[in-house]
Amino acid sequence: MRTLLRGGTVVDGTGGPRHTADVLVDGDRIAAVGDGAGARPDRVVDVTGMVVAPGFVDMHAHSDLRLLTEPAHLAKISQGVTTELLGQDGLSYAPVDDDVLATLRRKIAGWNGDPGPDAFTWRSVAGYLDRLDEGVAGNAAYLVPHGTVRALVCGWDDRPARPDEVARMADVVRTGMTEGAVGLSAGLTYTPGMYADGGELVELCRAVGELGGFFAPHHRSYGAGALEAYAEMIDVADRSGCALHLSHATLNFGPNRGRAGELIAMLDAAIAGGIDVTLDTYPYLPGATTLSAILPSWAQSGGHEATLGRLRDPAALARIREDLEVHGSDGCHGVVAEWDTIEISGVTDPGLAGYVGRTVAEIAGPDDPFDVCVDLLLRDDLGTGILQHVGHEENVRAIMRHPRHTGGSDGLLAGAKPHPRAWGTFPRYLGHYCRELGLFSLEECVAHLTGRAADRLRLADRGYVRAGLAADLVVFDPDAVADTATFADPAQQAAGIPFVLVNGTFAIDEGERTAALAGRALRRRADGSTS
Repeated sequence: MRTLLRGGTVVDGTGGPRHTADVLVDGDRIAAVGDGAGARPDRVVDVTGMVVAPGFVDMHAHSDLRLLTEPAHLAKISQGVTTELLGQDGLSYAPVDDDVLATLRRKIAGWNGDPGPDAFTWRSVAGYLDRLDEGVAGNAAYLVPHGTVRALVCGWDDRPARPDEVARMADVVRTGMTEGAVGLSAGLTYTPGMYADGGELVELCRAVGELGGFFAPHHRSYGAGALEAYAEMIDVADRSGCALHLSHATLNFGPNRGRAGELIAMLDAAIAGGIDVTLDTYPYLPGATTLSAILPSWAQSGGHEATLGRLRDPAALARIREDLEVHGSDGCHGVVAEWDTIEISGVTDPGLAGYVGRTVAEIAGPDDPFDVCVDLLLRDDLGTGILQHVGHEENVRAIMRHPRHTGGSDGLLAGAKPHPRAWGTFPRYLGHYCRELGLFSLEECVAHLTGRAADRLRLADRGYVRAGLAADLVVFDPDAVADTATFADPAQQAAGIPFVLVNGTFAIDEGERTAALAGRALRRRADGSTS
């Protein structure tokens, strides 16, 4: 199939000037960019007045299961995302054994839902990537999740890893990368990843760096200790020689208002010192996670059943309350729980649906919000999803303009009212922050969302509009592209994106989702590139 996109404005992902050109797609490749006269296509699509750009790359996605269970994957495809980076925050579904998988299914059901045991036909990274190759909406690369590896080797207890266990974890990470993973993620405010010390992370990152991968941590605090947590990750990268990609790199909660300049100075100093640092952000103020994640780390030691047991133990509950409401638990990023900022976004028990869209403080009314929180955790088997309204607009704007910045939705697709970033991140960058606020040029904005991300992933043949590369393309109206997803109604398709091609096949055609499943797994190769 030969398709000619005629008369569009090509913004090619490099950050260079836009230009008018025809784009010829032949099969799954871009055959030519220029004058399409004489191309003899099977189909001509007039895109005059539209922008033709590379497909967007979501550098922080939680579509690990939704790509498989909801093949249309409209949330991402409709906003022009053609490649996603999975295995985030140190917790995903490969590599696992049966016991670790059973715990993970319950632990992160608030992120991803739980389709049941029969859906998990793999146990290894290779097996998961092979499963993606059976037919998915978009392309996906994968990070080996540190927390999952730690659970596999050390269990779920709060303790340092022994040297022999660190060596075993490094071997598991190497195996995952030789099977196609592009790097290592970590969730250092989630169990069991938060139990790792810096030395453990350095050893694992050394293995990753030797294979040409990168480290993508959710670091230890986005609140009271955020800048110190960023500094620790830079130190890990420096000591290990591994490239660093900072996940959802923002500064939240009251102590960090107006401190983006300090973070930017820290990043610039690291880069000037020779450390390879990139980052991603989403263009919204609230964050999203699970309600159980705010619990102190000691209360989650030992896994799911142990956590539930402590929530039923009066002595343990008294200690949890003190950590949350007096000291500020590590699960709460060192900030005391502000119950009026914690909104329920989803539940696994349908009988609790009435809580969705309400804050813990609103649910409690005159009653004790801590008691409400504990009751909800117990009744929902720790599966409750939340939004945390703790962001600062000045920080968001400053960080997104950094030259090493890329776009990452951090989109959680489970729950009745998930964060709208899952549906709106990329059109929001283009519409609100680029067109309306003018924070960057269109060329620069597209480069943030495409070429820079492709370079971090070392994608050998995509991320740019260039002859010979894979035909992952998005066509959008620069005057109309916009996010329509809201917190009240988040599952809304973006406006102004009429065409999306994945590997040369129309996934969105005249604004409508086709039946195509042309995506596939993108694997790290022996030379360190990804294809």
